[in-house]
Order: sequence, then C-alpha cells, then structure tokens
Amino acid sequence: MRRRTFLTAGSAALAGLAGCIGSGGSDGSDTTTSTTANTTAQTEPSGTLNVATYSSFVDAPSSSPGKWVKRQFEKEYPKATLEWQTPDNEVNHFLQRKVQGLDVTTDVYVGLNVDHLITIDEKLGNRNLFVPMADSLSNYGHVKDGLTFDPDGRAIPYDTGYVSVVYDGTTVDDPGTFDALAGEYADDLIVENAQQAATGRAFLLWTVHEYGPDGYLDYWKRMTGNGVKILGSWDAAYTAYSNGERPIVVSYSTDRVYAHREEGVNMEKHRIGFPNDQGYANPEGMAKFADAKNPKLADAFLEFMLSKPVQSKIPTLNVQFPATDHAEPGEEFRKYAKEPDQPVTYSYDELKGNVEEWVEQWARQVAR
Repeated sequence: MRRRTFLTAGSAALAGLAGCIGSGGSDGSDTTTSTTANTTAQTEPSGTLNVATYSSFVDAPSSSPGKWVKRQFEKEYPKATLEWQTPDNEVNHFLQRKVQGLDVTTDVYVGLNVDHLITIDEKLGNRNLFVPMADSLSNYGHVKDGLTFDPDGRAIPYDTGYVSVVYDGTTVDDPGTFDALAGEYADDLIVENAQQAATGRAFLLWTVHEYGPDGYLDYWKRMTGNGVKILGSWDAAYTAYSNGERPIVVSYSTDRVYAHREEGVNMEKHRIGFPNDQGYANPEGMAKFADAKNPKLADAFLEFMLSKPVQSKIPTLNVQFPATDHAEPGEEFRKYAKEPDQPVTYSYDELKGNVEEWVEQWARQVAR
C-alpha cells in the first residue's frame, strides 16, 4: 500500500507537469499517459526476492501456504520472482552467519516468534540481523491488538495460533482446568518437549503464567507423578494421539479446521479444550534482513503479506488465525476454528532474561 501511495502521488505530480508542457500543443493528455506509464514501469519492484522460512510453510504434506503465496506475489509483481529457502536450522542458520561475520544474502524471514528475537538480541547485542519495519507499512495498522511482540518493530505478525488441548470426546470429557490436567487426566495427556517444540515451550510458558515462576515446577511435578507423556515434537505427539495412544494432546485450537477435511473423520475425536478458559497466543512474525539484497521488493512483500486477500487466505492454508482485523477467513474457518475467552501470552520484556532459565529448570526436573 505504501508503494501504491507513492506511485499515485508521483503520477499526480507528473500529470500536472505534463499538462503545463502540453498546454501549448494539441494533445497534452497523451504525454501524461505515456510519462506516467513509463514512471510506473521504472519504479515497480523487480528482481529476485529470497524469502526464508520453516519447511512446513512451503511443503507440508497436508496444507501449506508457500506455493500460493509465491504464485500470488509474482502475479501482483510481474517483474519479480520469489524464491523460498528452508534452511535446516531455520532462523538460527542466519544468526550463526551473523555471529561469524558472514554475509546474509536473504531478504526476508517468515516464521519468527518472541523466543527467536530474544536469542538473537542476546547473541548479537547492537548488531542488527533485522531492521524495524512496522512504521513504514500502511497495513500494519490492521494488526490486532495484543499480537505485536517486538518492541522494536522488526518482527511483523502475519498469523497466530492458540495453543490448547485437543481431546477425543468419545473417550474423555473436556478436562476443563489445569488442576484436572495435572490430576485425573495426566495419564491421558501427551505434551511436547519444551526444549524442542514450539507447542511444548508455549505450554510450559502457559503454566508459568498460571502458577508463577515459583510454582510452575511443582505443577509439573504433579503432572509427571500422575503419568503425563512427553514427546519430542508436535509431529510425534500428534501422531501418537491420532493413533489412539492417548486421548488428549497439546496442540492448536484450529485442529478442527483441518480435521474436518478428512473423509469420514469423526469430529467428536477432535474437540478443543481451553483449560481455565484460556489459550496461549503464539503469534508468528516476518522481518526484513538488515543486509537485504532487494530491500524494495522485501518491503513490498511485507505489505503484501498483511493485505486483506493474503490474510483471508492464510487461515485455510496455514490453518492459523490471521493477524489482522480486515481478514475474511471464510465460513469453514468461522465454523471450526476456536478462540479462547481469555488469550494469554508473555511479552518480549517479560520473557527477556527469564525464558531460558524457566526452560532449563523445567528440563532439569522433567526431561531427565
């Protein structure tokens, strides 16, 4: 939108100038049209845009937005080519290059969370991996209150998930509370390792939020004592749940959006539970690299990702909530996606200097 505003202003100025020049001739309007078209062509972002992200954003076996985003972006910017990169270590790949003094030739990263930013800032100090962008994006005003997580405006939210529990309603009732999860439902529950999985870390932080830094380890002691099962990744946990190993798993409140697409699925086996009526908000952000090789095209991409058409499509492809208030996710999403009455999360400032200690304490006690 900022790019189009600039072009509109530039076109108006050129039209006025052309009118003055053409006033002595027979057809000033032709000059205006020609000049404006040439200026637009010259200022249109072009070239190759390299965008890095996590692999499932591009090639998940179920549903992922990467191919659609590439196709639509290249349609909107015909002189541009979007190339996806999916390094094994995700954003850590670029952090390590920066620490080692090596070039970062990528333009944008998609898939940041607040933990990433804290780690980056602790490792790099005053050296910038990303640059502030929030104030330069016109669509940023549509980002929902409560989803922004970078006080410096580098990471721009593009979607969010609410971590919840998913349970098999044919086998168990909704646990309803955290106390019930640690008590009579603990041996029905699968959670993910907080050192390895985003959902596991979000659930851990949720318990810190609920019981405080001085009480969350006692809560986990109750859970482990009552038989909770901890697996390394979301994939492993959800596969075990799907295979009927246990009837409750920590996952996302958008689970039913994807589940109903499977032929013959029993939707009672995909119920959403919000302990204490809460869900942990886990927004994802995108950012422009400080050393971006195509900065104008990077700016255009960030604006594009916050546009209404893209924000309306994200829910169907990435199966997450849009980050903006102007998105229209459609009937399927409205019917099956669930939002908690009380979203909770931690801010950058609250987590900085604390999150690694909380995870390490948890690991010493729980993940031995």
